[in-house]
Formats: sequence, structure tokens, C-alpha cells
Amino acid sequence: MKVTKIHSKNAAYQKLEVLSTNRNKRYKYYEFLVEGVRNINEAIKNGWEIVSLIYAPSLPMSDWAKGVIKSTRTTEGNIELDAPLMQDLSDKEDTSELMAVVKMRPDDPEQIRFKSVPLLALFDRPSNKGNLGTIIRTLDAMGADGLILTGHGVDLYDREVVGASMGSFFNVPVIRMPRHDDLAAFIADVSEKYGALQVVGTTAHADVILRELDLTVPTMFMIGCETDGLSEGLRPFCTTMATIPMAETSSASSFNVACAATVMMYEAVRQRTK
Repeated sequence: MKVTKIHSKNAAYQKLEVLSTNRNKRYKYYEFLVEGVRNINEAIKNGWEIVSLIYAPSLPMSDWAKGVIKSTRTTEGNIELDAPLMQDLSDKEDTSELMAVVKMRPDDPEQIRFKSVPLLALFDRPSNKGNLGTIIRTLDAMGADGLILTGHGVDLYDREVVGASMGSFFNVPVIRMPRHDDLAAFIADVSEKYGALQVVGTTAHADVILRELDLTVPTMFMIGCETDGLSEGLRPFCTTMATIPMAETSSASSFNVACAATVMMYEAVRQRTK
């Protein structure tokens, strides 16, 4: 297998840096940087294309890392860094022993493998990387079919998003769908194949309480951005608007968006497993 050795912050190293820090360059190369045992394992397990594995031969390496390097096919060979370069590139306090360059996947709804009764979420204009990663993790834990992203928000392939998902990023199809026409076509297609898709908009102000809805039918939750809620352009897609009830004595005006997504998904799964 081809191995590239990098001893300075040359052009090859700078490419690795921009995959970590520069959104536009990530999409130019159509690649992103991944670190963390769970994330790398899940990327390999779920068949993502591993472009390169990155490591420093002079640093201690676990049997896990050695095994991954030995058994994983990379499309452009592996990269060996000097230890100081590995330490600079790693996003962790304790330098990662292994990182990976991974190829992005196209925004194709065909990636979603629906169960007999679809359960989806849509996140509109996410503004917090940790929240987006946590919602992906929640969807994975609850067995949801996928996530749709709309509007301009944080980058799906940012290292903080991938890290916050704790590996779930590679197991949950996430499709960016900026055009409302594409969203309308997607909803129509799902409805034709699986029955009318119930689209539940979420808001802090609604007469319908979440638990009063029938969530055993094909359902997609629409989750608004952290600051402005669901955009006006998406509300016409909703068949109903629902709220999560809060204690009358609460001083909080709303839930954190990731917490709200967890509650909604849990209620849907609870109803479906009675």
C-alpha cells in the first residue's frame, strides 16, 4: 500500500489542515477529517470510503490502531506524520493515534432505507454543531430512518458535528435539501410508497400536545433552528403543529433543540412499541 511521509507543513499537510478548518475546501476536495475510535470504526463498518489513514509511527500505537491500518483498504494510501505534526492536527487534548480522511457521500434521498412505517426528522438551519451531532446520535439510538437538513446552517461535515454524534454520523443517512421543491417531491414520494406522511412542525406555542398525536403512522418531525424556530417557508409543509408540554412552574421558555428532538423521537418509538 502506498504511504506518504510528511515531515513539514508542506502542501500535503496543509490540505489535511483545511479539511479540518475550512468548509469551502472540504467541499472542493469532497473529503473530511475524522478522528476517534468509535467514529473511525463506524465509518469502516458502514462502508464509507476511507481515502487515507493518518498516523505518526514514532508515537505509541494500540493493537486497535495497528489492526485498522493493516486491515483497511484506503483509496489513496496512508499518511505518516512526524509526531509534532500529528499533535497539531489532532483536535483532542491527548493526541489521537489514528485519524482518517473520508470521502463525503452525495445528498441522495435514495440513501435512506425506510422501514415499513417511516420515521424521519428535518432540522432547519442548524446553528450549533453540538446540537446537530447530538440529534444525529438521537436518531440513531431511536432507530429513525434519516435526517433532512434545510437552509443555511453549520456544516454537516465539521469535525465537531461528527465528534458529537459519537459514531452515529456514519449510521444515519443525513441529506441536505436546500430547495423547497426537492422537499415537496421527497414528501410526495414517501407518501406514495408508504402512505401519507404526517409532517409534525414543532413549536413552543401550539394547541396540540405531542402525546395526543398518533405517531404510529409515517411521520416526519420538523425541528426549527435554535434561535428562530421553524422558518415560515416550511410551515406550509406541516400537517400539524405540536408542542412538548412544560411544567406550569417552569421559568424555561423552551427546550434545547437536541433535547426536544429526543423527547419527540422517544414518544414516537414508545407509541410504536406498545
